Amino acid sequence: MALLEARNVGKDFSGNVVLKDISFSLEAGKVLGLCGENGAGKSTLMNIIFGMPVIHETGGYEGEIVIDGEVVHFKNTSDALEAGIGMVHQEFSLIPGFTAAENVMINREPTKSNVISQITRQKKLEHVDTKAMLDSSQESVDKLEIELDARTLVGELPVGYKQFLEIAREINKENVKLLILDEPTAVLTESEAELLLTAMRKLSAEGISIIFISHRLREVMDVCDQIVVMRDGLIVADKAKKDITIPEIATLMTGRNVDMEVQSDAEVEAYMPKGDVILEIKDLFVDMPGEAIDGVDLTVHEGEIFGIAGLAGQGKLGIPNGIMGIYPTLGKIIFQGKEVPLNNPKAAQEMGISFVSEDRRGVGLLLDEPISWNICFNAMQIQDVGLKKFLFFKIRDEKKMTEISQRYIDELKIKCTGPDQLVRNLSGGNQQKVCLAKAFCMHPKLLLVSEPTRGIDVGAKELVLEALKKYNRDNGTTIIIVSSELEELRSIAGRIAVVDEGEIAAVLPATESSAKFGLLMSGEKLEESAS
Repeated sequence: MALLEARNVGKDFSGNVVLKDISFSLEAGKVLGLCGENGAGKSTLMNIIFGMPVIHETGGYEGEIVIDGEVVHFKNTSDALEAGIGMVHQEFSLIPGFTAAENVMINREPTKSNVISQITRQKKLEHVDTKAMLDSSQESVDKLEIELDARTLVGELPVGYKQFLEIAREINKENVKLLILDEPTAVLTESEAELLLTAMRKLSAEGISIIFISHRLREVMDVCDQIVVMRDGLIVADKAKKDITIPEIATLMTGRNVDMEVQSDAEVEAYMPKGDVILEIKDLFVDMPGEAIDGVDLTVHEGEIFGIAGLAGQGKLGIPNGIMGIYPTLGKIIFQGKEVPLNNPKAAQEMGISFVSEDRRGVGLLLDEPISWNICFNAMQIQDVGLKKFLFFKIRDEKKMTEISQRYIDELKIKCTGPDQLVRNLSGGNQQKVCLAKAFCMHPKLLLVSEPTRGIDVGAKELVLEALKKYNRDNGTTIIIVSSELEELRSIAGRIAVVDEGEIAAVLPATESSAKFGLLMSGEKLEESAS
C-alpha cells in the first residue's frame, strides 16, 4: 500500500487553474523527484499536501489526498505534522539569535520538573531540559553526517549549514513518515549537495519517504527512485528512474505548447547584436546572498535585447544587482566606453542605466504613495523631472507629474482609478507596470529588468513583455532581461546567457532548443555549448 496518494487533485486561484487532475502515488521509503519549470504547479501541489493555510483561504482544492490508505483533510500544517509529514521550504525559517539545538527543538523543548512545578503541579513551570534538548538535536544533525555542534548560534552558520539545520528540525519530529524538500540544494555547494544526497539515501533506507523538488536533474537521477514531471499544472510523466533520461526530463519540462510562440529566426535576428558594444563586464563578483556571482565576463551590444536565464540560487539575479551596486561588487563594468563606479546606484543611474528590481514591493515601489509619485520619483531625483523653480528652490510640479504618469498609465494600460491612486491598492500585474513606467520615465540607454513577470497572471505577462519589446523598437534602448522562465526569454530576447553556479555556462541564440537550455540550467556542460 502506498504511503501517499494524490487522486485527481485540482486547484485554481480566482479562476486561474494551476493544477489539473493530478494523480500519483509514493511508497514508503522511496524518493520521488518532482521536476518542472517555475510556475508548473509544484509548490501549489506541495502546499496542498502539507495543509498550508493559503489553500483553504482560497477555496480549498478538488480531489483527494490519501495517507496510509485514509483520505485526509488537513486544515493547517499542524494537522500535517501530526500525520508525520514535514516540509522544508525554500525560504529559511530559523532564528539567528538561537542555537542550532534551540532551532531544531523550537516549540517542542523537553522539560524536567523542579520544586515549584512539583508543588504547584503545573507543567508550564517546569525547566527546559537543556541536556536532553542538546542530545536530541545533535542526534538529528549527526544523521545528516555534517560536522556541526548543536550549541552553535544559527547566525554564525554559513548558508549551506542552515539548509541542513532546516532538515534536521523536520526529521527530529516524532513519527515523521514523509519529508518534502523544496529546492534544498539550491544554496549548497557541490560537496554540500553530495552530503545531502547521501543523507537522503540514509533517511529513505530508514523508511522515510521523500519528495525531492529540484531543477538539478543530475541530482534527481542520482538519488530518486521515481520521477514525476509537471508542466502547466499537469503531470506529463510519472516513471521509474530506469525508464527516463536527463534529456527526456529536460524536454518534458520545457517542451510545452508555448514553444509555438518562440520567435522565428527573423524575429530573433531583430534583437541580435548589430551596434557597437554598449556594456562590457569583466571578472564580476557580486556578494548577493543566495545569488552570488563568481567572476563573470559578458558583452552586450547597443540596441539588443539580451536574456539571462538560470535556476534559483545560481546567480542570475546577481548580475543586474551588481551592475546597479545594490550588493557589494568587485570587477570592472564598462558602459559606453566609461567605467561605471562600483557600489554606487546613483552613479549608474546618472550614466543612463535604469533597473526594474525583482523585488517590486520591497525595492521597486513606494507602496503608500500614489502612482504619480512612483513613476516620477527616480527621474525627479536624478534628472529634475517633475520639478519647477520657485525663487531659489525647486518644488514638485504636481501638474507635470500627473501628465507624465497619465501618459504611462495609458501606454501600459495600467488599471487604476487615476494617477492619485496608492500603488499598494493595485494588483501585482499593475504594480509591475508602474515599475516599468518608473524606469521608462528615466529614458535610459540601458534598461535592466529582473523577473518582470514574477507573480502576475498570463494576460499581464503578455502586456509587460510587449511593452518591453515596443520600448526597444521605438527608442533603440538596450535591454537586459533576467527571468526564471525560459520560454519567456525565448519570446523576447535575441541571445540568452545561462548562469550556473555563479558563472556563465554558455551564451546561445534564443532559437536554440529548449532541451539544450534545460540541460545547461541543470548543470550539464555541453561541449558544443562551451565552444
